[in-house]
Amino acid sequence: MAEVDPGLPFPNETPTQDVLTNDTVSNSTDSANATVGKFVSTPEGSALAYGSLLFMALFPIFFGALRSVSYAKSKSSSDVPETITSRDAARFPIIASCTLFGLYLFFKIFSQEYINLLLSIYFFMLGILALSHTMSPFMDQAFPDHFPNKQYQLLLTQSSEESRDEIINYEFDSKDLLCLCVSTVIGVWYILKKHWIANNLFGLAFALNGVELLHLNSVCTGCILLAGLFVYDVFWVFGTNVMITVAKSFEAPVKLVFPQDLLERGLDANNFAMLGLGDIIIPGIFIALLLRFDVSLKNNTRTYFYTSFLAYVFGLGLTIFVMHTFKHAQPALLYLVPACIGFPVAVALVKGELTEMFSYESSEEVLPHTPRLTHFPSVSGSPANIANSMQASPCRQRHTPAHM
Repeated sequence: MAEVDPGLPFPNETPTQDVLTNDTVSNSTDSANATVGKFVSTPEGSALAYGSLLFMALFPIFFGALRSVSYAKSKSSSDVPETITSRDAARFPIIASCTLFGLYLFFKIFSQEYINLLLSIYFFMLGILALSHTMSPFMDQAFPDHFPNKQYQLLLTQSSEESRDEIINYEFDSKDLLCLCVSTVIGVWYILKKHWIANNLFGLAFALNGVELLHLNSVCTGCILLAGLFVYDVFWVFGTNVMITVAKSFEAPVKLVFPQDLLERGLDANNFAMLGLGDIIIPGIFIALLLRFDVSLKNNTRTYFYTSFLAYVFGLGLTIFVMHTFKHAQPALLYLVPACIGFPVAVALVKGELTEMFSYESSEEVLPHTPRLTHFPSVSGSPANIANSMQASPCRQRHTPAHM
């Protein structure tokens, strides 16, 4: 969900309930006009805020899609991205609905303060790992080749008379350690101040990692997922007040924000326009799939990637326009899904490649031996592996870990 709540301090501005399932754009300018003393954003401030949100949304989609191709090609069959199958895609809207309604009941029954405290601790740890993984490629380029990059390993085992089980096997090097230190500083900044810049750094890291590490196995699977979440989004936004209630109670860096009063109040601004990460990651993994489809065609063009990328710009821009015109909450997937599916399909029809598009299997073209996820992976490896295992949740939600 993306939401605009004018005049509230950022620490009390709470985001959506799930990284992948909150996809509403809202604008409360009407309530601001009705309330005396509340700040009313200027046209320049609104344009700056919405333009910045659009740019920040495009950044993780573009670079996450590029990194998804490199990640898929560079990994062995024993360490591959999480693959969402058609069965996973069909079940996801149901799981997301149950999760959303469960959170709604939790906030109604239990204290919001304690729930958000637990969520803050969880997202603090997850954010550090995600941001560290995002920074890692840039850190490799920043340091010269002769940099003394030492290797480290953190090993925790549990021994018995018959066997020894590894609980944690964490491998990292000096560059990873530096990334973790920088990410920890940003995490402490967010926990203490809840500053919107720190929130955006975590949010961008979550979004980029989601697009990079979550892979759809086919275009059909992507259409099933987008269509299901299209219905989910419209129902929970227009049919009930559940999503809005959870969005206003949930406090975690699972949205991007930008102040509409930045020109008037500087970095202390508190009238935020918000865009939920679900509006970025869900279309983003579909756009990344189309980029891998372009690669599989081996014609040195990126027609479907650029088409779907422009479709996302059009859909999100239309969402903002409708929201600003009617001053009412809008489910962004209502506009993003038809655009992101319709534009590439139209291009495929014109080029006569519709059959190839819908018969394309990502697991065959890029990931030759992609296994189905059947258990929770152990916490081991580099920061990139841990960020991967912690973030790729849609497939995991329907399995029970065998070793716990």
